[in-house]
Amino acid sequence: MSTRSRTPTVASLLFTLNGSIVPVIWRRVLYTILLSVGVVWLDVHFFALHIGLNAAPLTLMGLTLAIFLGFRNTVAYQRWWDARTLWGEMIFTMRNLARQTLAFLPDTPAAERGVLVHRLVAFTHAMRHHLRATDPAGELSRWLGDDERETMLAAPNRPSAILARTGVAYAEAARAQGADPILLSAIDNELGKLSHVLAGCERIQGTPIPYAYILLLHRTVHIYCFLLPFCMVSLMGWFTPLVVGVLAYTFFGLDALGDQIEDPFGLLPNDLPLERYCATAETDLLSLTDSPRPE
Repeated sequence: MSTRSRTPTVASLLFTLNGSIVPVIWRRVLYTILLSVGVVWLDVHFFALHIGLNAAPLTLMGLTLAIFLGFRNTVAYQRWWDARTLWGEMIFTMRNLARQTLAFLPDTPAAERGVLVHRLVAFTHAMRHHLRATDPAGELSRWLGDDERETMLAAPNRPSAILARTGVAYAEAARAQGADPILLSAIDNELGKLSHVLAGCERIQGTPIPYAYILLLHRTVHIYCFLLPFCMVSLMGWFTPLVVGVLAYTFFGLDALGDQIEDPFGLLPNDLPLERYCATAETDLLSLTDSPRPE
């Protein structure tokens, strides 16, 4: 995930590559510009060929394409924002659980409280790896005991398994201290919110935008940018490569940006910074409960 200043300068907006879509699309834009140069050269030296095309059909095509790209990117951004909202809800719920652990279970020994908190931290890292289909063994080895870690790694849904074990541990601690069932119900409600967050993220990760729609947009964008020089050469002359380059950057950029943010849990520059969210939850849980960080 890229980071940027909240008050960027004009120069940084124009020339920065951090988080920009340029590294993804520059080859396509360059190809379109070189094609435009070739079309202009042919038009200048072989004018009798009349390679220019009527721009009216391409104008209608561009308008339609812009509408569909805008719709697709709106849907992709909504997925990105829903994912961000869910991770924000997770951090909020973690803070509530830390507060409730201290307030509702005050007689919990420090070592046992540390195990509860470490298990919650393990859940955040397990969910991150679960959504990215990566191996969580390294993270879980820091936060869980050896036996529990092996059990969780063998589970088909590791974050869900950790959450289930967390619920059992809270219930055991509440019964041992004779806590009011209403207080235990409040803790269980927060654990239910974490389960809701996990299910919501799995829904986003497992339900991509239909491939046929994406394929249609990809093909149409490439056809449109390929035809641009032939329609503009008679009007723009040697300015055609410049104008076509700007238009190609716009359409290829919007198309590629939609691809990036459609899956907000990935590792691309514009995806969500899940490592930072996990670090925030980790810091909050440990500091609020005064629990030690594992060595």
